Order: sequence, then structure tokens, then C-alpha cells
Amino acid sequence: MEWQVRRKVRSAYRGFQQWVAENPLQLIPFRHTLRKYQKKWFKADLRASSNVALLAVPQGMAYAAIAELPILYGIICSAIAAIVAPFFAGSRHTILGPTNATSLMVFSFFAASSYTQAEKIGLMPLLVAMVGVTCIIGALLKAADLVQYISQSVLVGYITGAAILIIFNQAKHLFGVAEIVEPASNFFGMFTELIRANAHYYWQPAALGLGTLTLYLVLLRYLKALPNFAISLAIASLVSAVMAHSSDSWAAAVPTFGSFSTSDLHLRFPDYTDAGLWGDLPSLLGVAVAIAFLASLENTVMAKSIASRTGQKAEINQDMMSVGFANIACAFTAAMPASGSLTRSALNFESGAKSGVASIISGIFCLIAIFVFALIIPNPVSFIPKAALAGLVVAVATSLIKSRNIRICLRSTPEDGGVLLVTFFTALLAPLYMAIFIGVSLSIFLFLRKVSRPHLVEYEISEQGELREKGHQTGQETPGISIVHVEGALFFGASELFQTQVKRLMLDPNLKVIILRLKNAHHLDATSVMALRDLIRFVRAQDRHLIISGATRDVYKVLKSSGVLRTLQKGCRREEGETNLFFYAPSNPNISTRDALIRAQDLLGTKKAEVKIFFDPSHDTKGKN
Repeated sequence: MEWQVRRKVRSAYRGFQQWVAENPLQLIPFRHTLRKYQKKWFKADLRASSNVALLAVPQGMAYAAIAELPILYGIICSAIAAIVAPFFAGSRHTILGPTNATSLMVFSFFAASSYTQAEKIGLMPLLVAMVGVTCIIGALLKAADLVQYISQSVLVGYITGAAILIIFNQAKHLFGVAEIVEPASNFFGMFTELIRANAHYYWQPAALGLGTLTLYLVLLRYLKALPNFAISLAIASLVSAVMAHSSDSWAAAVPTFGSFSTSDLHLRFPDYTDAGLWGDLPSLLGVAVAIAFLASLENTVMAKSIASRTGQKAEINQDMMSVGFANIACAFTAAMPASGSLTRSALNFESGAKSGVASIISGIFCLIAIFVFALIIPNPVSFIPKAALAGLVVAVATSLIKSRNIRICLRSTPEDGGVLLVTFFTALLAPLYMAIFIGVSLSIFLFLRKVSRPHLVEYEISEQGELREKGHQTGQETPGISIVHVEGALFFGASELFQTQVKRLMLDPNLKVIILRLKNAHHLDATSVMALRDLIRFVRAQDRHLIISGATRDVYKVLKSSGVLRTLQKGCRREEGETNLFFYAPSNPNISTRDALIRAQDLLGTKKAEVKIFFDPSHDTKGKN
């Protein structure tokens, strides 16, 4: 018994080694980039990094504003994540930093909690570290391979709901009532607070915000190549400064951001010796996993989008690990969670970047901007109106609402429409991380319900040897042979229903032999194997026979290691070549079924057996037999 255990342990270990070897992760793949780096690439990388930095700095400020964090958190995240990520990433063009979705998720979580602003800032390093660790663990487990299969209905519903929340959350800055409205984590709370504060609205911030938004859209339409986000913010800040200098009412109605100094630029990490810190871990775990999931999803979508244009292979698990290490680095600084930025990555690619060096240089430029703001220019951030940045955030959020994608999801299938609507309304009514979990859970549930309901259609062979749908019973008394087509995976959700269906077929007293055709049945799990064992025993108890045809090598290994193969082969004279298992032959997919039929006829002692074939026509469109 001991040697059997050791053998199984060794077998499991070898399987694990093979699994790791199939998609190995590299600790620092950037070293390969440096080895083949060419001097002529540097000019292109420098030009691209300049363009990215001009966008990253104001965007970082905007995303920090969405999360209701000090704007320094957004700029530092744009710098640190962009510098660290290329050392671990597989993609050449990805740029990491704060994004709309992750920023709003941070805001949504803390708005729904009882944490004060000081407590929120104190917990931020721990939250970012948890996001990083989760991403690294996910990369080691190849979780990115699963993330890419999340339904688009979930993503469209989530992004649409998040965009609406962003717009309504910024409305308080556009109307100049941010100081008097209470924080709210859902749509109706935000809407109620805005209505309650309507008597205190100011026209000045609304005019400035809408003017900034209009300017940005005009520049974006006619001058796409320019850093329009930064230009719009600079012009709006200049106009507001002039107006504030000439009008006290304008200065009072249009608040600006607080400045920061060198004292704010120090490493921040939670004190793990603080006993109270560990009490916050359970409350942060859910949102940390949700942010890690969303960040990995954004990075995967972005990496694949750019890879499709460059011809480069998207190494999504490697990129997921880069997201993890980037967030770990951000956790040691005053930074917010980092994710893959589609806008900055696309700009990096379109600007002609040749390698990850462009991302590193753009991060260095962001750091330089921070020190310039802190040391050289006196309080430059204090000239930036919150209403102007709010107008730009609204413009970005509005661009996230894709009416065409919404229409496709609603019109495709009832399931897609239902998933979108549930995710959308959950995003409006509950914390955003709950919308992700509920949307994904509902999508998986509907998928499992669909694939776990095998539908078998009865076919028979006519006297002319043609395959046809079975009509009325002919009353033949010859022993029957039934071929059951199994399409797809016999996983835990489908095994019981499949077993029930097959047992129902055996109500026919003329049926003596069942041939399970497993050509397309892959990845048997423990539940399906036990269901198959019980089915074999049930058939044997009724003095009938069960044969498997079209078995792949993977299916064979599972049956052998589980011991079900011995149950299947019981009674076979193996020394004489008798078997109840026939392997799939790629050169002739039907040869195993032919051999199984010969075996079935030998068991019955007749060559005139009635043959019936059962299969799911929705999966087998080629009429295979």
C-alpha cells in the first residue's frame, strides 16, 4: 500500500512539473530586451515616453480625484507602476498606472464603509499590497487564462454602470457643492445628495467644467496627435487663475487642489506590528481580490488588443505577474492600485515605442514632474480647479459608454441581456466589487446550466444502412445495441443528468449493449468518473454490457488511475485480445466505433443486432456516426 501511495505522489509531482513547464513564467524577462536593445530604438522610445508622460500626469490626477485620494497618489502610481512593470511584463508596449475602473472601485468601497479619510489613506498601502500579492498568486496559477473567458456582457454592464457613477460623482465638483454633500457609494445616494444641495449650486464651476469638457472634445476631434488632456487642463487652469485674480466671487466659488511638498514624498507601508491592522484584512480582502481581478482583466484585454496589431504573442500570465509586482512597488509609496491603461498603452504604441524602455522613461518623467511640482514651481497644483478636472473626467467616463456594445448584448440572447442588466444595476445599487462578483457568478451559473443539460436524440440505421432519426417502434425483438454520443466535457455539472438520461434509455427491454462514444469528451473530473463507474455497475446488474469507444489518451489515463478501467474491463479475456475500451484514431474517427460494434455483436452472439444511435445534433453538425 505504501509503494502505491509513493507512486501516486511521484505521478502527481511529475504532472505538476509538466504543468509548470508548459507555460513557464520568467522572473525578469526584461533582461532579454536589454540584450538585444539597439541604439536606434532609444530615439523612438524617448519620443513615445514623452507623449505618454504628458498624458499620464493629468490622468493620474484625474483618477486620484475619482478615488477621492490626494492627487499625488495618482501621479506617483503613474510613475512607479510604469517604471517597475516592464521588468516583469511580456508585452513591449503596455503602460501601467491608475485607471477609471480601479479608481472608482476604491472610491465605491470606502464610500460604503465607515472609514475616515485619514483611515482610508492609512489603509491604502495595505490594500495595494494585497492587490499585488493576489495578482502574483494568480499568475503562478495561470489564472489569466481563465480571466479572458469572462462574458463580455459582464464587462459591458460593469463599465456602463461605473461610467454613470463616475459622472454623478464628479457632478458635485461641477456644481461647487463637494464640501456639503455626504459621500455615497451608489447612484441613488449620489443623486439624492445632489438634489438636497441644489440650493447651493454655483454657476462658475459649472461653466468652467463644461467649457473644459467642450475644449477637450474639440481638440480631440481635430488635433488627435496632441496631448489634449494636458492642454485642456492647462488652459482651464490659466483662465480660472485670471478670473480668480479679478473676481473674489469666482475665487470663492471655484476651489482648487491642495499642493504637496517633499514631505509627502516618502515611502509608506503599513506597520504590521499594529494589532489593529489585522482586523482590517477581512474587510479589505473582497475589494482587493476584485481590484486584482479587474486589473488583470484590463491588462489582458489591453495586451491582446496591442498584440493583435504588432503580431507579438500576448503572454497574459507574465503580464499579470507584472501587474502584481507593480502594485507591490506602489504599496511602498503613496500610490493607488495600478492596472493596465488602454489609452496610455495605445498612445505608447502609436507613438512608435520599440520596447519597455519607453514605459520606464515615461515613469521617470512623471517622477521629475512630481519633484518639479514639489521643489521648483511654488504650489503649481493649487492653480488647478477641481471643476476643470471634473469636466475632463466626465468626458473620459462618457467615452466608456458604448451604445453599440450595449445593444449587441441586449439583442444577442436573453441570457446575455440578463447578465448585462443584473451587472449594470448591481453596479448602480451596490459597491462596485460586488457587481463584478455577482455578474461573473451569474454568467458562470447560466453557462453551467446550459452545458449541464445533455439532450439525446434517438437515431437508427435503416435497412439501406442510412442514418436517420428514429420513428415509431418497429417491434423488432432482436437484441439492441445503443450508441450514445457524448459531446463536450463530462464535468461535475453534467454527469448526473447524463447518467439519468442513459438509464432512461435502458428502459427498452431489447437494449442489451451500450456504446459510449467519448471522442469529444475531454477532461473527465472525479464526479464524472464516479458517475461512469456507477453506470457500469448499474448496467452489469441488469445483465447488460457497456463499451467505450473513441477514448483519448487523457480519458484512458483518468480511467486507469481511478480504477474505473478495471471495472470496465471486468469479464474480458485480455489474453485473447477482448476489450471494452477502444481508442480514438485521428486518421479515421469512426474506426473505434466500428470495432466497438464488432465487440458488441460478439457479446450478443449475433450479427443481426438492431443498432440505435443517440447524439446531440446541436453539437454534431456533421452527422458523424
